[in-house]
Amino acid sequence: MTDRAHRILDGTAQGPVLALSEPLSFWGGVDPETGRIIDAHHPQHGALLTGRIVLMPTSRGSCSGSGVILDLVLSGKGPAAIIFSDAEDVATLGALIADRLFSRKLPVLRVSFEIMARLAGQASLRIDRDAIRSDMPDLPIDAAAHDGLELSDGDQAILAGRDGEAAALSMQIICEVARLQGARRLTDISRGHIDGCIYAHPANLIFAERMADLGAKVRVPTTINAISVDRQNWQRQGVPPGFGGPASRLADAYVRMGCRPTFTCAPYILDDRPQRDEAIAWAESNAVIFANSVLGARTPKHPDFLDLCMAVTGRAPLSGVYLDEGRKARRIVEVELPAGVDDAFWPMLGYLSGLKSPDRIPLLRGVAEAKPAQDDLKALCAAFGTTSAAPMLHVADVTPEADDAAAADADHVRITRAELAQAWQRLNDGPEEIDLIAIGSPHASLAECRALAKGVQGQKVAIRVIVTVGRQVVTSARSDGTLAALEASGVTVIPDLCWCSITEPVFPVESRSVMTNSGKYAHYGPGLSGRSVRLGSLRDCIRAALTGHAPHTLPCWLEQGPKTSQN
Repeated sequence: MTDRAHRILDGTAQGPVLALSEPLSFWGGVDPETGRIIDAHHPQHGALLTGRIVLMPTSRGSCSGSGVILDLVLSGKGPAAIIFSDAEDVATLGALIADRLFSRKLPVLRVSFEIMARLAGQASLRIDRDAIRSDMPDLPIDAAAHDGLELSDGDQAILAGRDGEAAALSMQIICEVARLQGARRLTDISRGHIDGCIYAHPANLIFAERMADLGAKVRVPTTINAISVDRQNWQRQGVPPGFGGPASRLADAYVRMGCRPTFTCAPYILDDRPQRDEAIAWAESNAVIFANSVLGARTPKHPDFLDLCMAVTGRAPLSGVYLDEGRKARRIVEVELPAGVDDAFWPMLGYLSGLKSPDRIPLLRGVAEAKPAQDDLKALCAAFGTTSAAPMLHVADVTPEADDAAAADADHVRITRAELAQAWQRLNDGPEEIDLIAIGSPHASLAECRALAKGVQGQKVAIRVIVTVGRQVVTSARSDGTLAALEASGVTVIPDLCWCSITEPVFPVESRSVMTNSGKYAHYGPGLSGRSVRLGSLRDCIRAALTGHAPHTLPCWLEQGPKTSQN
């Protein structure tokens, strides 16, 4: 980058500057109704984005941020413009959809880190066609580049309308994203996963029904993420029709377009899951990170809306982690592994690894002795996805590509026991009295449901316990008696929605203090629910479920110190 700005998306704007010191997930981090930052752990928590020229390194976290950006733009609550210092796809895609489908512009630009620091010192900025203007000398803007993308005959035929209006529009959007990413061509994908099916705001429904009305049909097997209601039971659960109706319509629109009604945010635990080196097109951050990291499949962290476009065309920009070079680790994280860690270690590790590697793929070293199970890796990947923009991580001697993952220019950082303890305290600042247990973010596996049933041991829980799961897990848990055992203990098991999409009254109105075993929900929960949320192991959650109490103590593995072999 030179002393010039690079135009990503067209438009002019002016307004006061809001400079963010950390990346931000727009979904779970910004309230689309007010335009304020609700991420309780973000340094600029409470800041208003509306009408501001927002400066930020990049986005992080959820793929659903594109939907929040679209909704903000359509409602008039959005930023005046966004300027990034690193590559960014999620928010940019939301702004692109606002322009292409709704003729509403949100200018997006990119500058160097050094220029970003200078712009951050300005009280206001004006973005014209040719320059960014402020009290400092004008900063010229380079036009967006649109050269170098080579389309196949099939791509060109779709673009020309062979497969209908929706497919042609989808190909236009894919090509625009490919050019922004610098991709030279597109690649086939074998399956998709739709993330933009949570009714957190009207924009997702507007987009889905617009595409369905245009005749969109997926051409590869495509699963659907968790939605915002229990699709078959929401009326009996007291969900207002004004919310439940649109949420169901959103799910129906994707089913009408040919997607499978899986309604799970953990598609990697379905019977048919991707294989190593399979090129897929998934959205949903935890699923993307697990697919790349643990399964060895290949998918960038695709934004919402682009996921449907790729499923409709069967094509994706050939860039990022589709390519061998894009999967290299450019940061090596040496981990001080405490002795005797339990399952709470893995979300803590993911959370800190994301903070340590916000913009690049890391290789974690020093934790293989802890022998993570699949659910441990699920928790690791989900928590990592809340604090990093990277689409994957490697774990030495655990994940399939870790052996030669480190790039030649990879740098080194450490995660110490002291940092683990600090992060634990950061995610445990709520009260000791607990009145709700939240399990299933991402969706709980059958093994987790069995472990919960075994831990409760037939006792009645003293407070509300809600487990969110996919339909396949419900079927399996019903067949082996796990579901009956949980329900006999007073545990509520709900399919289709998940904790990151749950709303009142399914989320108990009277609950004020929540405990979860999910690093993802411990991060997003305070902003999404307005309640305090504490993190613990599954055993901690079971103890709190039976007593309503969770003492403010470090886990024993943080009190015991590091393994001697790691010193």
